[in-house]
Order: sequence, then structure tokens, then C-alpha cells
Amino acid sequence: MKLTWQDTTDIAIALSEKHPMIDVQYIRFTDLHKFITELDEFDDDPTKSNEAILEAIQMAWLDELD
Repeated sequence: MKLTWQDTTDIAIALSEKHPMIDVQYIRFTDLHKFITELDEFDDDPTKSNEAILEAIQMAWLDELD
């Protein structure tokens, strides 16, 4: 399945599986962006993200950890 910036929950699941040791609460958005665009399943324009999208993915990732 190909992921786009709109797939916040699916991206969060993929990130939690690929980076289980990351402290998501304190991740910088620049690092988060890099992790997302490096996912094999990610297939979207890297320049189309914004702070709101990255924050939504971060919150979904935190939810995955609970």
C-alpha cells in the first residue's frame, strides 16, 4: 500500500514499527519528515507536508504507543 501525507494513522503505524526506540514526544519535525519520506511505502511529494500534517502524524504515533 502506498502512503501519502493524508494517511496519518498508517504512517504512524509504519513509523512505530520501523523506529521503536524513538522518543516521539520530543522528535523534531525535521527528523519526523525525514523518517516519513524514507519509508518504503511512502509515495507522495516530500514538499507537500506542513506543520499541521507532521503534528497529526506525531500525535497518531503517540496514540499507537499507548
